Amino acid sequence: MEAKFCLTCGHELETRDIGGTPRRACPACSFVFWGDYSIGVGALVERDGKILLVRRAQEPGKGYWTNPGGYAEQLERIDETVRREVLEECGIEAIVTGVAALRDLPRNVHNLYVAFTMEYVGGEPVPDNVEVDGAGFFSLEEMESMNVAGFTRWLIDVAQRGSSAGLLIDSQPIVPLEGHGLFRK
Repeated sequence: MEAKFCLTCGHELETRDIGGTPRRACPACSFVFWGDYSIGVGALVERDGKILLVRRAQEPGKGYWTNPGGYAEQLERIDETVRREVLEECGIEAIVTGVAALRDLPRNVHNLYVAFTMEYVGGEPVPDNVEVDGAGFFSLEEMESMNVAGFTRWLIDVAQRGSSAGLLIDSQPIVPLEGHGLFRK
């Protein structure tokens, strides 16, 4: 879908060359439509050697077991998004410890997916029966006979067999940066 009107002043947009790329821009103000993007997040929560999975009750992926996750809201930090999604989908409280993996999927709406390692805090897995209809902690052996999505299998492999700890949350940066979610090696 192409942007037709300015989100700032409502004027009809025109196509202009901006930095060598044709972009929709407003001739009446400084607004430039840079494209459509979405940010997805996913949780890798481990308890007693087992990984938290949920079974999708809706498309996309209906019937597949995946790690819990969802999409970031406009004014929500992504580490807060993943905590909220895990709690909403299956009643598990967990805290972010690091970034395990990124997936970049350029398409009509460019999607960036951030997979977080999370520390289990509490709760028993109970599906919300809206987005997911099953939830539990499962071993690798149990997953072999389950309908686990390919991307989720990849994430679990990265989390359990990766050669680094990934990016860790920086809770005490050298400069206070209010409202930032900071992760570092």
